[in-house]
Amino acid sequence: MYSGEKISLTTQDILNKDFKIDARGYRPQEVDKFLDLIIADYTEFNTLLKKQEKEIQVLTEKNMKMKQEYHKLRSRYEALNEENSSNGSVSNVDLLRRISQLEKAVFGRNE
Repeated sequence: MYSGEKISLTTQDILNKDFKIDARGYRPQEVDKFLDLIIADYTEFNTLLKKQEKEIQVLTEKNMKMKQEYHKLRSRYEALNEENSSNGSVSNVDLLRRISQLEKAVFGRNE
């Protein structure tokens, strides 16, 4: 069941509900038919919630991985900037080396 909301009834609660019958009460067949509709809706509702909870979990995990990768790349970038500022000038060889390192980090190339 969905953990974020408090749901009072389950499909089984609805199915097992008995109504007292008076002489002028509701027709049991109509009540049963309506409760069957409610049960179907609750079942669909629960299925959708479970599917969305799984999707949220997958997306949260992907988000965490992306954040970790971002922090790694950011720290590499800052380290390269510090290295550059201490060296003074940048040569084409330095630029090509940095591009190669970033490609390895981003695309996972092992050259």
